[in-house]
Amino acid sequence: MSSAKTVSGNGNAGDASLRRALVAAETAADLKGQDIVILDMREQTGFFDYFVIVSGSSRRQLHAMSENIDEVLTKREGAKRIGLEGAGDSRWILLDYGDVVVHLFDPELRAYYALEDLWADARRVEFTPSSSPQMP
Repeated sequence: MSSAKTVSGNGNAGDASLRRALVAAETAADLKGQDIVILDMREQTGFFDYFVIVSGSSRRQLHAMSENIDEVLTKREGAKRIGLEGAGDSRWILLDYGDVVVHLFDPELRAYYALEDLWADARRVEFTPSSSPQMP
């Protein structure tokens, strides 16, 4: 386990990129995404603000999460997706919104790439899925 610091997701309501990261995480949770981690990358890189890392149990689930996250972020949050990787038969789908990058993995590839370990100095954003389903 890393010694990453935790920052609350509720402390900065004006942070649009944090809101998008939390919305992406909540959308994944609504679709039974597992082991959801949000990393605050602002001190590590100037290219993006947050990573959202999620595991899914099947390719079908990964694709469903990808499609729903994209719909919620683009239609409801007004984000523009600037990149999509691995949407074919991949076990790792990457959605790039510029300030937020969403990584959807099957458990085996997630363990292999170990992004949380690679970016162990990044602060973890506290995230607990809500108990009520979100309405688009």
